[in-house]
Amino acid sequence: MATAPTAPRVLLAPDKFKGTLTAAEVAGHLAEGIALERPDAEVVVVPVADGGDGLLAAAAAAGFERVEVTAAGPLGEPVRAAYAARAGGREAVVEMAEVCGLARLRHRLAPMTATSRGLGDVVAHALDAGATSLLVGIGGSASTDGGAGLLQALGARLLDADGAPVGPGGAGLERLAALDLSGLHPRLATARLTVACDVDNPLTGPHGAAAVYGPQKGADEDHVRALDAGVAHLAEVVARHTGQDLRDTPGAGAAGGVGFAALAVLGAVLRPGAEVVLELTGFHDALPGADLVVTGEGSLDGQTLHGKAPAAVAAAARAAGVPVVAVAGRVALDEQQLRQAGFRAAHALADLATYPQESFTHPEPLLREVGRRIARELPGPDPSQPAQLDFPSSRTFRPPSGG
Repeated sequence: MATAPTAPRVLLAPDKFKGTLTAAEVAGHLAEGIALERPDAEVVVVPVADGGDGLLAAAAAAGFERVEVTAAGPLGEPVRAAYAARAGGREAVVEMAEVCGLARLRHRLAPMTATSRGLGDVVAHALDAGATSLLVGIGGSASTDGGAGLLQALGARLLDADGAPVGPGGAGLERLAALDLSGLHPRLATARLTVACDVDNPLTGPHGAAAVYGPQKGADEDHVRALDAGVAHLAEVVARHTGQDLRDTPGAGAAGGVGFAALAVLGAVLRPGAEVVLELTGFHDALPGADLVVTGEGSLDGQTLHGKAPAAVAAAARAAGVPVVAVAGRVALDEQQLRQAGFRAAHALADLATYPQESFTHPEPLLREVGRRIARELPGPDPSQPAQLDFPSSRTFRPPSGG
């Protein structure tokens, strides 16, 4: 008896198109396009992220529930924010960008006084609710305070020479004289804290938090020098108190030094954001049996290759022997870079657009068209027919034999 044809299985695992669509929306439009051409195809959607903005959305797609809270924004003002929880509140996912990220400032950059306090507020709320395992994504921060605000919100006292609390942001660190950790949230002693971080910068120096990321938060040269001195001073005070100096640890400079505070004071473990999110969302469980994986983000460029979600998806798919293609608003990687990263092909919405801003302002129909093109190259009714995966109408290349 003949074996019934097997429907092709497509795993959609995009990141957000920043400023335009969420990861789930990107996947939805691609799925619509695939269904138009191949209604028999099985489409599995696993939105991903890299630990920055979009982490909560990825957690929600994985079955977490949104928990609304009030916390300090990047300027210390109360804001409505959220974290995600499941398993009766024992597991929590916190996104720094959601509560005190750069996007919260809009055009009011405050390089010297922006604080990470709101992140601590949300972590404390999750701990109070019974969380014993916390994943904290620290991408997209607005501050360069060495994580001082985070520590203060969790009960640490950072004091000046007069015994008064130091002021907010990196500007307050120059007055720091003493650190009192006796009031740290008691649940931190037993909770498992994992920080999702996609950079490996140290805390200080030419590759540190202030020098590399300060300018995008509004810091000029004088600010950078002052902020670098401030976080260095914080590291010295912490080292005196804890007996170890972790300022040069890779990732200590993440999120303006929040990585340092999490490591040196809170005992957190730093892990690559995209790697953790793939585990969180169940990507590895969804991968077996897929005929094709589709990933992407707003801009596929050099940063993609350094810890971003699409590169992590491509690496995992390639290791499993599953072909993977990328979809992006724009593709700035050349053929060799795409191949080395594991992509069989890359679709740029900008190449399909009829006017320059269409891929940003109206990407939905372009994504549906890409979905249709992807579907046309899937295995046919005969399950022994291989997918072609050359996509001649997109920015593609023929993969090397055996690759």
